[in-house]
Amino acid sequence: MGIGQRSPGVPLVQRAGLEVENVSPSNIEILACEPSRLGVLCLRRRELLGEPGTVVTEITLNHELLMSSQSTASERALAGGALGMHAGTDLTVLVGGLGLGYTAREALACERVGRVEVVEFLPEVIGWLKRGLLPLAAELKGDRRFAVVEGDVYDRLSRPPERMFDLILIDVDHSPEERLDAAAGSFYTEEGLSAAKEHLAPGGVLAVWSYAESSPFADALGRVFREVRVQPVSVENRLIGAEHTDWLFFARG
Repeated sequence: MGIGQRSPGVPLVQRAGLEVENVSPSNIEILACEPSRLGVLCLRRRELLGEPGTVVTEITLNHELLMSSQSTASERALAGGALGMHAGTDLTVLVGGLGLGYTAREALACERVGRVEVVEFLPEVIGWLKRGLLPLAAELKGDRRFAVVEGDVYDRLSRPPERMFDLILIDVDHSPEERLDAAAGSFYTEEGLSAAKEHLAPGGVLAVWSYAESSPFADALGRVFREVRVQPVSVENRLIGAEHTDWLFFARG
């Protein structure tokens, strides 16, 4: 879940195909709003003004839109693309960032997956899951293969591994250049990627979500991994007549 460098009150649209519109307070149901270590974090549900009857769930931070259930194609493709690169069974998956849960659910939808562990930085988001406020809460909690822990996935990947994973899926920052925390920048370097690679079992795949293309990051991946794929995921927002492209980086060890 990325945080943009924008002034409070200015809508931040980073996820593919998100709607750009003025939101009437009467159109919003606030499910949770609480302080976090990053600022005021809110979970809200609203009916789209352009599509009466269509209700979406969104997360905002300091009044800036972070993500929406309106468009989840790239989050789902992050898991789907990584699974497509691994032919194994009983796969173990590490997901960096819970968000609304769509990446984790996509991984769990694959019968070849034996376990999905999510590392979420914000305890408030984990609390929303436990309280059943996230749209996929019941489904995720009902799957015995799913587990979520509080922590910093970048810190974890910088340390010697306690266990190995077949897939590591990272959806935390806006992009390698626009990060949640400046300290996380080391992950996107050759040194950081080499440390993360140590957490992958033989033939394992690392996948990273970004809202922007990043040639320097792709080059760093190429110096560490034997195979690198960069996949654009474009979504048309019919409400505003515009297309947005997110970028997925896949690397196999």
